[in-house]
Amino acid sequence: MSENIKNGIRSWLNIQPASPYTISIRESLDFEANAIRNRIWYRGDSNELEQLYESNEVEYADRFKFWASKCSPGMEMRKIHTGLPGLMVRILTTIVLRDMNEFEFPDSGQHKELWDNIAKENDFHKKLEKAVKETLVIGDGAFKVTINTAVSLYPIIEWYAGDRIDIVTNCGRLTEIIFKTPYRGKGNIRYMLHEHYGKGYIHYELFMNDKAVDLSALQETSNLTDWRFDPSVLLAVPLQVYESTKYDGRGGSIFDGKLDSFDAFDEAWSQWMDALRAGRARVYTPESYIPRDPYTGKPMSPNPFDNRFIMGDDDMSEGASNKISIEQPTIPHDSYLSSYVTALDLCLQGIISPSTLGIDNKKLDNAEAQREKEKTTLYTRNAIIEALQHTLPTLVEDCINAYAILNKQALKPVEVNVPFGEYANPSFESQVETIGKARTQGIMSIERCVEELYGDSLDSDCKDEEVARLKAEQGIEELTEPSLNMQAGDFRVEEKNEPTEPQNGQNGKEGETDDGTGSETHLQNEPGEVPGAPKDSK
Repeated sequence: MSENIKNGIRSWLNIQPASPYTISIRESLDFEANAIRNRIWYRGDSNELEQLYESNEVEYADRFKFWASKCSPGMEMRKIHTGLPGLMVRILTTIVLRDMNEFEFPDSGQHKELWDNIAKENDFHKKLEKAVKETLVIGDGAFKVTINTAVSLYPIIEWYAGDRIDIVTNCGRLTEIIFKTPYRGKGNIRYMLHEHYGKGYIHYELFMNDKAVDLSALQETSNLTDWRFDPSVLLAVPLQVYESTKYDGRGGSIFDGKLDSFDAFDEAWSQWMDALRAGRARVYTPESYIPRDPYTGKPMSPNPFDNRFIMGDDDMSEGASNKISIEQPTIPHDSYLSSYVTALDLCLQGIISPSTLGIDNKKLDNAEAQREKEKTTLYTRNAIIEALQHTLPTLVEDCINAYAILNKQALKPVEVNVPFGEYANPSFESQVETIGKARTQGIMSIERCVEELYGDSLDSDCKDEEVARLKAEQGIEELTEPSLNMQAGDFRVEEKNEPTEPQNGQNGKEGETDDGTGSETHLQNEPGEVPGAPKDSK
């Protein structure tokens, strides 16, 4: 009976699988076009933004965005760009590179000296600043290490943004980076040089309108020749912070998914400013009071910016007087402020804290609350630092290897550390209070107190001097450990492995003792002396 019930239920719950279907989505922009769009947002020019979104290539949802919309004739409004995307990138780059310390080479001082010369020759800090900015905007990029003794005796570091490189991988591993450099030849013909940087080789290709041509077709590339070297060296290093969700194998920009929010933020601010302009006080002036042109005698026309000299009819009734009336519209500032703050939050979510940008929407926040808001910035900063600590050691090693290849030297492994300081630490006063309590309760040593209080702001020698001064002021004196005197007068303590010489026919075992620890001591005395007694007690 129960079996029949099971079979009946099984038949009743017979679920048919869903039929397979296909969803087709046409990609509106490729990686290069998307990089160009992000770069225009970063540049922050409202004229370029309007041209971008009013172009014929804009389709789908972009047609209805604020920057793509057109005003009706006679009702034009001013479109304002706040510059928020560029500000975010600049601030994030500053807070990361400001805390980057000097590179540490634990193995060889020669590597440090060589790298210092290479960094100085290439103005590496400025180049790294540009690399971080463009990586955050476009998504990725790569450093190229070249050798040109006509320019410099050291390797030359060049940075290429993501829209000028192609990354080739095999089984998820980097095999080649293609650097693309545009040129213009005679007759305004466009050329594109492809430099293939792989492991142990550099190969050049020249294209004219997507057609491969000989390198001699362009004067700038006529002297280029392929190069072979050690197959373990790749003189190119890619850099990316995030992974792209749209383009496989490429980096993701911090603007991905935020462009709609930036557009809405610009619209909220532009609408607010337009309401302020439209809400200016209107002055209604009777015709008899309107200033007139001194040459023609006609009333002066009002300025559309200030809306003054709005004409009104003269009151000709008995006892009437003509007066100038002023009308002031009411502007809902609270509603505009709420829209502004909401749009701003959407732009900054998951990237950077408003406090980092100097924006304080809640004036009553104390210092601790402000530091709590910095956590979002710390997450983004840590992601950038992690990418740099992964990329920069490889770049340093490639530069030193390129110098070794140039001078026909043997390649050696290079170890380098890229240290970074801390960010958004508590104030010095709060640190003193916290560390002072720990020291008073006896749970922190003086050495640890100095280390936690000063961190990287003092070197090791200054910290040692500070520890010594604190101990001296507190009456703490360090004494050297007393040493054991192994010989006093004619008595001498000998270890087990030290050979003993018999004296006066003795075999050297007189007075031998064993303390059970495997070491033996021997007390040697002159004849007639009592063991362990002074010499004058014979």
